[in-house]
Amino acid sequence: MTTKRHEQVGLTDAQVLDMYYYMLLARKIDERQWLLNRAGKVPFVISCQGQEAAQVGAAFAMETGKDYLCPYYRDLGLVLVFGQTARDCMLSAFAKAEDPNSGGRQMPGHFGGKKYNILTGSSPVTTQVPHAVGIALAGRMQQKDLVVYTSFGEGSSNQGDFHEGANFAGVHKLPVIFFCENNKYAISVPINKQLACESVADRAIGYGFPGVSVDGNDPIEVYRVTKEAVERARSGAGPTLIEAVMYRLVPHSSDDDDRVYRTREEVEEAKKKDPLIVFAAYLKEVGLLDENTEADMLARVQLEVDEATEYAENAPYPSPESTLTYVYGE
Repeated sequence: MTTKRHEQVGLTDAQVLDMYYYMLLARKIDERQWLLNRAGKVPFVISCQGQEAAQVGAAFAMETGKDYLCPYYRDLGLVLVFGQTARDCMLSAFAKAEDPNSGGRQMPGHFGGKKYNILTGSSPVTTQVPHAVGIALAGRMQQKDLVVYTSFGEGSSNQGDFHEGANFAGVHKLPVIFFCENNKYAISVPINKQLACESVADRAIGYGFPGVSVDGNDPIEVYRVTKEAVERARSGAGPTLIEAVMYRLVPHSSDDDDRVYRTREEVEEAKKKDPLIVFAAYLKEVGLLDENTEADMLARVQLEVDEATEYAENAPYPSPESTLTYVYGE
């Protein structure tokens, strides 16, 4: 039997099966939203496909209810682990009144929720990074034992918000994890047109803290690296920059045609490393997943997604009278 790598990093059998469940749930919600978009029922989808392993692996290293998330728009897997449900995600996609992110006011992918410790996202990329640093500073001033996780794409790591946030966090040794989901493309711009350095992780040295590059298709390795970063942050040693390298398996969004900037051969080759396929293979190798348990989990996830879709589609929209609620402090 293959060595149980997950036990070597402190994960139980039950935890890695839960990891696979959350990865599968994120994928099936995402696939359903694409179908709904193509059917003209939801306006927009911005996808997590290919990035679930990194998101779920990192989320398992955090403490839900204690730590804070400042995620970016692809982080469906991350927010599911922190407590959002398939129903929550579908209510957001349909822009219904019960949408926990914004009451039906924000575009899909703008995750948020005070009860989840998830800071509401904004449309300009990377604005969440200085916000995360601010939460970490506030936590220190209030003597709270919290770690703040903020994520972004590799294209966003070129924005001023990232540099200012990283610099401030490095100077003050704040408990922040900067998590870059490097999916190789900033919309249509490939990585070689974005960075002159070898990797995003190399940038950390300029801010005085460690930078680590990790296989973003491996949730166990991502968990290990993120856990070390969490422990470093809690001990007062300061931030860490983690670059999880993966591949975006679908277009940038439902409004994008990726055929104009990357070949089908490139995409098909990347699909061979699909994190769901690779992780399922590992779980089978170590005897935790067989055809029956896999079928049961898929059926459970499919039922969740079906029920969430039906509920959200039939749920009420926000009333016109509530238009200004949540917008001007009401």
